[in-house]
Amino acid sequence: MDIIFLHELKVDTVIGIWEWERKIRQTVVIDLDMAADIRKAAASDSVDDTLNYKLVAKRVQQFVSDSSFQLVETLAEKIAGILLDEFDVAWVRVRVNKPGAIRGSRDVGVLIERGTRPATD
Repeated sequence: MDIIFLHELKVDTVIGIWEWERKIRQTVVIDLDMAADIRKAAASDSVDDTLNYKLVAKRVQQFVSDSSFQLVETLAEKIAGILLDEFDVAWVRVRVNKPGAIRGSRDVGVLIERGTRPATD
């Protein structure tokens, strides 16, 4: 299994359950790991033969920026759905981090995996 990854994608959004959080934008940090067979792209050296991570980044950034979920769990699930449905990946790992959400902790968030993890050769 090959994995194309996009880590530490920072996006400002409305996220949180508290009234004050619903009035401001906070930064979430997103890590994406996506299963993709890169052999064809490696042979052709063409972006048309691979998962275009620039298009993935733009789509996720726009979606997250426009969203206003209460829970990072919901945000992660929706991101996974976009990747599985729109980018035709078989498996994805999505990590959504809400830095500074808990005093004394650097990172707080969720890590989910969706889809079918391809078998390794």
